[in-house]
Amino acid sequence: MSQVRKDGVTLYEKKDFEGMRKAGKTAAEVLDFITPYVQVGASTGELDDLCRNFIKEKGAISATIGYNGYKHASCISINHVICHGIPNHERKLADGDILNIDITVIVDGWFGDTSRMFYAGTPKIKTKRLCDVTYECTMRAIDIVKPGARLGDIGALIEGIAHKNGYSVVDMFCGHGLGRVFHDEPQVIHCGQKGTGPLIEEGMFFTIEPMINIGKRDGIILQDGWTAVTRDKSLSAQFEHSIGVTNDGCEIFTLSPKGYTKPPYKIG
Repeated sequence: MSQVRKDGVTLYEKKDFEGMRKAGKTAAEVLDFITPYVQVGASTGELDDLCRNFIKEKGAISATIGYNGYKHASCISINHVICHGIPNHERKLADGDILNIDITVIVDGWFGDTSRMFYAGTPKIKTKRLCDVTYECTMRAIDIVKPGARLGDIGALIEGIAHKNGYSVVDMFCGHGLGRVFHDEPQVIHCGQKGTGPLIEEGMFFTIEPMINIGKRDGIILQDGWTAVTRDKSLSAQFEHSIGVTNDGCEIFTLSPKGYTKPPYKIG
């Protein structure tokens, strides 16, 4: 049986990894599926409808529909939206837009949570660079996850890469534990000091999902209660993976079955 530490972190058994693999793969398949539809002129509402239908066809459940009153199968965050952008049929993608699509599904009681960046049309050099650096932050942070490391190591590495490139790291949101629940301990802060924070142990499941801004790190939440935007209206980017800690490293549950990593994606 899984064990719960004093700090509330759940340590799962090896057999539980299979449930997370299935959920993570399904979430990644949703993003693979939606990729060719991310085009100039498409509305975020249309993209969300497609995601919703695909999730249903896969026999999975959208974790976000009904979550605290949320009504959509995805969050779609464009340009200066940090996260939790609400899809709608009026907002159509324009040439040069960048966007994050965030998907969480439930498969046999297990939660798979992932997001990627996308380009609509041709990105500007500065937006492509932001996405590239954000992807680097995410994947290099995942590379250092192993038993005996500290969660603060993750944040320190991400912050170091971001600052080296002249960017800031959003600190009002963080990664989180998951498994048979959507949000759980631990909180995975994307900035901090190496050697600090809770101990990483085999059997931990959590997300790493840094949000990196071209401008200052400060954000505000709009009156809809969901949409978070950069206070200075600077561009923001994010990638997210769900991972499980193994005896000598970690396993990424949400890798793309089609091999998509960062935009631009070679479709087909």
